[in-house]
Amino acid sequence: MTLMILLMSLLLLTGVAIAQEEETTFVNPIAPTGNDPFLVYDEETEVYYYCFTVDNGVRVSKVDDPTVLRRKITRYKNAYIARNNSDVAHEFWAPELLKIDGTWYIYVTAKSESAATHKMYLLRCTGEKPTDPFEMVGEVDTGFCTWSIDGTMFEYAGERYFVWAGFGPLAQGIALYMAHMDSLTTIDTEPILLSCATAPWESKAGLINEGPQPLFKGDTLHIIFSANDSNTDHYCLGLITYRPEQGDIMDPNAWIKCDGPVFSSVEGATGPGHNSFTTSPDGTEDYIVYHANIEAGTGWSGRSVRMQKFTWDGDMPVFGEPARLDEQLPMPSGLK
Repeated sequence: MTLMILLMSLLLLTGVAIAQEEETTFVNPIAPTGNDPFLVYDEETEVYYYCFTVDNGVRVSKVDDPTVLRRKITRYKNAYIARNNSDVAHEFWAPELLKIDGTWYIYVTAKSESAATHKMYLLRCTGEKPTDPFEMVGEVDTGFCTWSIDGTMFEYAGERYFVWAGFGPLAQGIALYMAHMDSLTTIDTEPILLSCATAPWESKAGLINEGPQPLFKGDTLHIIFSANDSNTDHYCLGLITYRPEQGDIMDPNAWIKCDGPVFSSVEGATGPGHNSFTTSPDGTEDYIVYHANIEAGTGWSGRSVRMQKFTWDGDMPVFGEPARLDEQLPMPSGLK
């Protein structure tokens, strides 16, 4: 009897240890499918919100624990579903869920049937939470590119700027452009060319810089972007950096571009790209959220959602390599 009790106690303790290990680590991918993942932590409600697109609209999931996103992604709310007879009804891409002056907005790319091209649009939440319905505000018309995608807004030194990717007159291929904003849907300066694919590492598969995402460290502003064709194994991340001492933010020469990819393929994580950034619940850790392919050569059909912590070297982000499939990663600090 005593031996039986000891064995049962040992099994119980082992189970507790395994449970504790499961609660303190996670592995990628956090969702089996997904592209252009956007995950944001809301300090007011103390939860994460995951924003993603379907062909005819945008969905938002409330997520307590992003490391098990696969369990939450099906519990979505339709943020915005286009009417069938709408001019903007299909091919929604690249959502950016932002809280601006206390109101939730989504910048998103979609196809305009009348223009037969992709454009950028702004949606506004009609409630207090991003799981409430959104309404169409209108097009973000830069009047500059014949094809515009992946737009997002950021604030720097009290001013608002819009950055996007598109076919424009200042570069070959898909390039990154930026302009100052005078409203959430309009710009009031001539766009500048931030970055275009000129180096060998970013032009292995097409002349493409896309998916711009702002990242701040004090007064230093980075725009992380995706390079090469997203349907290939060459997809990777690069960055361009602005510091006040380098000049005016609207001067293209004030930006410094990396001389190689800052995040690229490893076994089990091919073509990492089109990321977003978030933090741990307690704000002490920074996370990159991105899509990648488990198997090489699977293109758009094989993408899954990943997240991992990154660190800093001064004001420069250190992303390292994409986490391996079996790599145990610490849970975000402060996660309840």
